[in-house]
Amino acid sequence: MATKVFMEALSPTMEEGRLVKWHKRDGDAVKTGETLAEVETDKAVMDLVARADGVLRQVAVAEGQTVPVGSVVAVIAAPGEAVGQTAQTAAPTPAGRGEGGRAMPEPARSPTPAPTAVPVPADATRVKASPLAKRIAKDSGVDLKLVTGSGPGGRVVKRDLEEAGRRERGEVRRAAAQPVVPPEAPLLSPISSAVRGGAAFEDVPLTQIRKTIAKRLATSLGPIPHFFLTTEVDMERAAEARDALNRQLGDRGKVSFNDVIVKATALALTKHRACNAWFQDDHIRYWTEVHIGVAVAVEDGLITPVIRNADLKPLLEIGREARELAEKARSRRLQPSEYTGATFSVSNLGMFEIDQFTAVINPPEAGIIAVGTITPKPVVWDGQVVARRRMRITMSCDHRVIDGATGAAFLKTLKEMLENPLAMLL
Repeated sequence: MATKVFMEALSPTMEEGRLVKWHKRDGDAVKTGETLAEVETDKAVMDLVARADGVLRQVAVAEGQTVPVGSVVAVIAAPGEAVGQTAQTAAPTPAGRGEGGRAMPEPARSPTPAPTAVPVPADATRVKASPLAKRIAKDSGVDLKLVTGSGPGGRVVKRDLEEAGRRERGEVRRAAAQPVVPPEAPLLSPISSAVRGGAAFEDVPLTQIRKTIAKRLATSLGPIPHFFLTTEVDMERAAEARDALNRQLGDRGKVSFNDVIVKATALALTKHRACNAWFQDDHIRYWTEVHIGVAVAVEDGLITPVIRNADLKPLLEIGREARELAEKARSRRLQPSEYTGATFSVSNLGMFEIDQFTAVINPPEAGIIAVGTITPKPVVWDGQVVARRRMRITMSCDHRVIDGATGAAFLKTLKEMLENPLAMLL
């Protein structure tokens, strides 16, 4: 009997998936566990694998098409088998375990016959590129056919244009064009480089990650009663300790301020378990483990990889892990286990010279801190006005879990640890 290939739930919050690229074509032999296609979920690009041996038939979803979880995308039949509309339903293996170790649900079974096969367009007939890359290419006169894509399914993304501009400045853009993307201007939005002229507006379809962000915000800012606490931290001693540590590390790596903040946050949470918590429907889960979500800006949204047991890891390991996870996030290669299960989150916009902001809680977590830039400010120190490096931290709290005094006590401990790094040893 033939086996249906479903659009599986490849992440804990996935409701639909966009088929990025078929690795197998209609008529190809496949084996159990082989990658059939790449699928863009709400968080990353994942592999859809074969659940049976046989021949791929009735490919029903074209590259670039988005379908709901549980939809039939193809059929795996035995060699020579005549495939009708009665293919055997297979139970796809869950992609992993969700937050708190809960098993992810299996995709819903399709109650309707397999749809009529749709021909898959050949890669050679079009150039796949992100909306941002298309806009940059159009404004800069770049022929996308000459650019090798490094994104999901060979898609051309912003960094490919930057690299192409550095390598072949006279070949892939007009001689009079400016550099594709100024290195000092980070672009995080598909419309950030738009130039006025022509049409009055441009409609850009929502990506899977942007759809998820919209839904998550609606379930956070609306239902969750936020309140905010702000404190200002003197970072002179933290800066001196970081500089000394980096000199000692030499070629073994570097520690960033964000690494120090993540470590201090994790240690402060061990002393304030009331803030290291999840709000559940009928109970509050207080965690004994500390898993810190670190917000990372990607080309079309935001994702929060998780540094697990951050309180137990040295600064150098936190920094290495944070950089690796950020790179995987930007290339859309994070696995569900790498972005689920955070018990508290850190969002840092200091590198963009943002002095202070408020962050939205990522449910079911009960808190998140928003970290601003470190900048010299005139302060009274030992009776004199001097310049000291200062940083503002704003904590967003879920008032169903964290009371004002509870959040204030946590921030006080975090401030003490950052202002006197030796306090982290206590």
